[in-house]
Amino acid sequence: MERRHLGALEVSAIGLGCMSMTPVYGNPDPDEAIATIHRAPDLGVDFIDTSDAYAHGANEELVGRAIAGRRNKYVLATKFGNIRLPDGTPSAKGDPAHVAVACDASLKRLGTDVIDLYFIHRVDDKVPIEDTVGAMAKLVKDGKVRHIGISEAAVATIRRAHAVHPLAAVQTEYSLWTRDVENDVLPTCKELGIGFIAYSPLGRGFLTGTVDNRDTLSPKDVRLSMPRFQGENMQHNLELLAGLKRVAAEVGGSPAQIALAWLLSRQPPLVVLAGSSRRRWLDENTSAINVKLTDKAKLELERIFAPGVTKGDRYPPGQMRRLGL
Repeated sequence: MERRHLGALEVSAIGLGCMSMTPVYGNPDPDEAIATIHRAPDLGVDFIDTSDAYAHGANEELVGRAIAGRRNKYVLATKFGNIRLPDGTPSAKGDPAHVAVACDASLKRLGTDVIDLYFIHRVDDKVPIEDTVGAMAKLVKDGKVRHIGISEAAVATIRRAHAVHPLAAVQTEYSLWTRDVENDVLPTCKELGIGFIAYSPLGRGFLTGTVDNRDTLSPKDVRLSMPRFQGENMQHNLELLAGLKRVAAEVGGSPAQIALAWLLSRQPPLVVLAGSSRRRWLDENTSAINVKLTDKAKLELERIFAPGVTKGDRYPPGQMRRLGL
């Protein structure tokens, strides 16, 4: 497996996102999810990512069970600050007191004494980012965290955060059907020497070609609430997917592998965080590292998925308001 850098931190070029290992897209098998985490190092994948927001901490607990007795095999990332208010409204919490409490709670759930990479999951617009990052820097000083990062933040916020304490990574959605970061976030990361992690690189499964009908999704699948998976938006996006499938057939590989290979070929080099709760999909995703796209294939993909061509927001309105702060 190719290695890449997130600041001073070296990780596998393809990471394993653990969000889907607890109910979000359905009801995954926890034993298979743990087996998937165990399988990752055999494939050269050592970077794994979770959050205290996933299943209200249950995701971190599952990851903790999986890495028990084998902690040294993984570069462990988790996140804090992405919360819901009592009425269910999406919000963020980044005050220094919460940073300390959240970190201790994550350490306990994960069964470890140090987090390799700790992210503010969503920026709290009620707290200066300098205060949030200052508290995160204290965690580094105290030995509870090795490196810090920020997720879904505006360029100005990234710069302010980095000025307080060096950021190892920025984590933001990036894929063929979500290319917003190309305008300013990626250039800023390159300028400042910050690594970039592309989450949802397969469009929450859409770019795998296995989600072509809403009726196949579980009634509790969070994608049912996402505009891109609804009505005319989904029909339009399925036409884009047909183009990806054509390129995949020409190159030789699955749509998922082609979508991941495209991201892996982008400059500056970034880390692709491909989520999976099954060994089958982990194996397929990891094999994308061996797919070499021709310049013609890259140009065709970029033509099909030109910036702005995808229909529908990434999230429902309440969650969209929490992005880019």
